[in-house]
Amino acid sequence: MIQATLHQLRVFEATARHGSFTKAAEELYITQPTVSSQVKQLTKAIGLPLFEQIGKRLYLTEAGKELLNTCQDVFDRLDNFEMKIADLKGTKQGTLRLGVITTTKYFVPRLLGEFCEHYPGIDISLQVTNHQQLHQRMLNNEDDLYILSQLPEDVELHSEAFLENPLVVIARKDHPLAKKSRIPITDLNGEPFIMRETGSGTRHAALKLFNQHKVSVKVRLELGSNEAIKQAIAGGLGISVLSKHTLSCASNELTILDVDHFPIERWWYVGYLSGKQLSVIARTFLQFLIEETKDMGVPNFSRNGNNLIAV
Repeated sequence: MIQATLHQLRVFEATARHGSFTKAAEELYITQPTVSSQVKQLTKAIGLPLFEQIGKRLYLTEAGKELLNTCQDVFDRLDNFEMKIADLKGTKQGTLRLGVITTTKYFVPRLLGEFCEHYPGIDISLQVTNHQQLHQRMLNNEDDLYILSQLPEDVELHSEAFLENPLVVIARKDHPLAKKSRIPITDLNGEPFIMRETGSGTRHAALKLFNQHKVSVKVRLELGSNEAIKQAIAGGLGISVLSKHTLSCASNELTILDVDHFPIERWWYVGYLSGKQLSVIARTFLQFLIEETKDMGVPNFSRNGNNLIAV
């Protein structure tokens, strides 16, 4: 049997994840020589190289990749064991690792607040990013659950739709199209657009619809934040396609355009990797999320002139 300590495995896992002895040392609050020493001892115990160094970057060997998968499985099982013991004692304790895309910030924090009120012994590790980066986190098996609006094609997920996420066309209230109804989608040809960054699910869905109807828009500006996009629209830089959830606060400057084929009907999904054994904590949050969003719905708006008023 391979003689390896749990500490050595944790040092190796952090090094493999970061591809760097230095970054692993910073995460674990130990020195870089200690990391190197622990990895060296583990390599000796395994009997095969675990890393190869190209330039300043460390890359896993085949043996290293197998060990990393084993480490992640061991750590997941240990975490789950601790949570089950706490559950048997009549408490819910542990950490929920949650990966979400940026637009979920309009409803996830409130849900997490309510969840933590119910289960004060649970800590939350929340990673907020775009679809492209979330996809990489899935490949690395870094989280318990994921909340996203676009399911990946190359990652097997157990997923469930739990909340509507319609995409609408947003413009400044004095935009020439703002006073029109049933606007043909072809009227968007040549319109200056403000788009989310490459990798955004919202951008992918909008461009897919435009391509289907042979609509060519002018991407004037790319921004990585929905709030920044709304400010750019208010500043007269163009129009955009955004989730209706981003308009949860009333605005005196923005309006939803009545464009044919909009809203784009989408959903929020919660999912986890196929084959993953969900922890007690993850299962508890999954059930909580489904129950709490049953009657949540999408923000509704009435109009005062061309202004949006949340109701």
